[in-house]
Amino acid sequence: MSGDNAALLQHPRRNLGTRYRTQAQKFARLAAKDDTRFQENMAWAEQNARQALLHDFTDEENWRCLADLKLILSDSDGLAALLEDLFVVLGRDADQVDQLKGIDFLLVGGELLEAAFMADPLAPDAWWLLMDEKESTDGALEDFAERCRRLDFSDQRANIIYGRRLERIRSSGREDRFIELARHLLAHRPNNHELWMEMGRLFERRGESDEAWSCYDHVQSLRPHTQPRDEYLVRLKQAMDGDKTSPWTRPSVEKRSEFLTQMQSLTQRISTTVATAPVMEPEDSEVQKDPDLVRLEALMDAGDASEAFFFARRLVAQGEVWAEAWVEKAKLAFEA
Repeated sequence: MSGDNAALLQHPRRNLGTRYRTQAQKFARLAAKDDTRFQENMAWAEQNARQALLHDFTDEENWRCLADLKLILSDSDGLAALLEDLFVVLGRDADQVDQLKGIDFLLVGGELLEAAFMADPLAPDAWWLLMDEKESTDGALEDFAERCRRLDFSDQRANIIYGRRLERIRSSGREDRFIELARHLLAHRPNNHELWMEMGRLFERRGESDEAWSCYDHVQSLRPHTQPRDEYLVRLKQAMDGDKTSPWTRPSVEKRSEFLTQMQSLTQRISTTVATAPVMEPEDSEVQKDPDLVRLEALMDAGDASEAFFFARRLVAQGEVWAEAWVEKAKLAFEA
């Protein structure tokens, strides 16, 4: 339950965001009218603006509201921190981060914020319209895909923003592109159960039963109180009742291991840590550790919870029951 609460805090709630932003603007107006209580009212304005952004980071107006307050307060460091946080939400693009070096934030910080929104709208419909307006939509999407391959989506907010963009790609009929990029997002943050569900539904519609089962299995592993995998098996059985063909059975251990190995390999390619270096046991050690356990420990110590998650899931699929505890440890690391 605590994990669900932590995830909920990162999910946008537009009504609360708008309410807090309205309060922030109200206190800012009061500050402008009463010099004697300027600091007090601005403090309340800033606090409410932060809450607006916390509750709905997908609304550009909430970012603008806090940025405006930073400018009024001549808070250069605060504006710099705000832009850095925006670029985390937009996928930690190195090119964007480089723009923050050696500039006067009070002079051009607002322009940088607007430039970021113009090139990368937070609203998925506005982003898709931008793609659709390009001379070649497919060419624009290829550029977007290439950019996605080098971005960091480990922040849950970034995963949500880009996950909604991928929904627009899927809705446009570009299913293979959706699957490719969705796997990339999931390699960064394997606990995005909503994206796993979208993948499962897509594979189910395409009749790719093994892949659909694997996705639903991930969702059920992440959220044991739901049963998408079991419900899928029921749907398959109902669809095959009266069919003379052999009923579908769950993927073999080899098939499940192959799927998880592919996800683990993708995680290794995007990892920023060196977590797979062999760990040598002392030569005089009486009890040699299981090398798989040593590798899991090294991955977790290096902060590479995503690769540890897929590696542990693969071990569980192969019958290594002890690895279930490491699946849980990796899941807890995502929520930290």
